[in-house]
Amino acid sequence: MNRNTKPELLAPAGSLSKLKVAIDYGADAVYLGGNRLNLRAFADNFSDAEMQEGIEYAHSRGRKVYMTLNVFPHNEDLEGLEDYLRSVRDLGIDALIVSDPGIIMTCREVIPEMELHLSTQANNVNYRSAMFWHQNGVKRIVLARELTLEEIRDLIARTPDTLEIEAFVHGSMCMAYSGRCLLSSYMVGRDANRGECAQPCRYKYYLVEEKRLDQPMEILEDERGTYIMNSKDLCMIQHIPELMESGIVSFKIEGRMKSEYYVAAIVKAYRAAMDAYLADPANYRYDPKWMELLEKVSHRKYHTGFYFGRGNSQIYESSTYVRDYDIVAAVVRREADGRYFMHEKNRIFPNTEVEVLRAKGDVFRTTLTNFRDVEGSPIEVANKAAMYFSCDCPDQLEAGDLIIQTTGEVKYVF
Repeated sequence: MNRNTKPELLAPAGSLSKLKVAIDYGADAVYLGGNRLNLRAFADNFSDAEMQEGIEYAHSRGRKVYMTLNVFPHNEDLEGLEDYLRSVRDLGIDALIVSDPGIIMTCREVIPEMELHLSTQANNVNYRSAMFWHQNGVKRIVLARELTLEEIRDLIARTPDTLEIEAFVHGSMCMAYSGRCLLSSYMVGRDANRGECAQPCRYKYYLVEEKRLDQPMEILEDERGTYIMNSKDLCMIQHIPELMESGIVSFKIEGRMKSEYYVAAIVKAYRAAMDAYLADPANYRYDPKWMELLEKVSHRKYHTGFYFGRGNSQIYESSTYVRDYDIVAAVVRREADGRYFMHEKNRIFPNTEVEVLRAKGDVFRTTLTNFRDVEGSPIEVANKAAMYFSCDCPDQLEAGDLIIQTTGEVKYVF
């Protein structure tokens, strides 16, 4: 990919269904984890069969699939690595996201034709390091999130066009340096650098004075508690021109553990913003409706991270998740009689107002009525996990539409 071409929008795919949603809503590429050696050991990682289906789904639509292989392995993790790499190649993965020099060396020996992307876990923050990795077979650097936009531009200017630069533009940030954290290993014996992070930075903590161990003192942020190690969520939707003109070739969204709704909404917003800029850079205008989409998904307070200087970038008054909308159903198809066949995601009652999110066009409001189960019997609520049901709707719905609904109040999720 040339630095002067249209940047890629890269979305997380924590499962096969999320992969399809990301592609349908406008991602140019997705990244996912296989069943070994990736940093989301507790995600719904892909089996070989699921990965094959996902790759075929993406490739048939002209999109790409990257696979994470970005743990820092111990000796036992390397057992069978060569065979695993060959099997991944045979599935048709477009690139591997790697961080460990040993894994990189093995990739070059076993599957030399495979494109390699250096994970943000490798903490690349300068052009000399970027050149080192490029000379050792890495085609793309996923930059550490601690860089400013000015530093990124300088790095790009000092490296050849044959090296691609990818950067995160949206999603959760880490209290440690680009994810290199030992807190989980120390506290609960789960190694974050081998994909098993327990996220102790999200725990609730108390301060204890050594002579008063029975009197823990809460450090209050607000009435919901204290989460002093949490970081704000990164959001660069209001700075698309700066990103588009930076030379970054891939805009990465964080969130393999997030919901289908999260993936759909975030991809939709950034796709719309990027396309608006590409259509007419000179007259580009930020549209507040993009942020309205982003505000509805589960998130912490948004910020621009380190892009515009370090300062107090990640210090703020509250670090709780805000979530006031949930996905409640997905449209599977329209029946011959005009009714809609739905897949329930969360409990939903008939005759209550919902919003419809689809890949193209604005979000709109409607009401679903006359719920029936798969046998055709009337039901008062769709409330069984992953159940299918049918309903009427006065507005035209499409397969793939996501039905979302306000929870009625802001939820703070810890």
